[in-house]
Amino acid sequence: MAFELPDLPYAHDALAAGGMSKETMEYHHDLHHKAYVDNGNKLIEGTEWAGKTLEQIITGTYNASSVAQNGIFNNISQLWNHNQFWQMMGPSGRKMPGELESRLKDAFGSVDKFKADFAAAGAGQFGSGWCWLVAEKNGTLKVTKTENGVNPLCFGQTALLGCDVWEHSYYIDFRNKRPAYLSNFLDNLVNWENVASRLV
Repeated sequence: MAFELPDLPYAHDALAAGGMSKETMEYHHDLHHKAYVDNGNKLIEGTEWAGKTLEQIITGTYNASSVAQNGIFNNISQLWNHNQFWQMMGPSGRKMPGELESRLKDAFGSVDKFKADFAAAGAGQFGSGWCWLVAEKNGTLKVTKTENGVNPLCFGQTALLGCDVWEHSYYIDFRNKRPAYLSNFLDNLVNWENVASRLV
């Protein structure tokens, strides 16, 4: 069964007040995300990966030494990444649940320190990629960054929060100001209730 482009969990203009315009959402979701779905479906057709879950394909095709040449991994991983990304944002859920706040303070010293580390990871990712708040198997929280479509599944981690730092995610609204995009993402776009629901 082919993968499908999921509907956004809110209207295309729902995040505009928070700094992500309707135009960005139309390009990012309707064109970029759809391309990963379409290309991924074409690439897995007739292969051993047809009928597998996104997670099975990602972990089964990830190879750190050849990921740049792996079309199946790149498209399926980006499909999964974006499925998570839309859920991690929202026009509501801006108040951080107490359990998440406590876990962040334990791991980073303060919520502000977490935000600074997260934004620095995203700003410091050379070229295209993502920055993440992840939970290790033992429950430890940490901030990471990954190139291109690589995600926490590749390392046995749980993705709690991810931010897309490919230019198509922010160029319409922020031009080349990636740090401003990241700060705005943390302050105005994250659905902290969704992030808290992913805690392990």
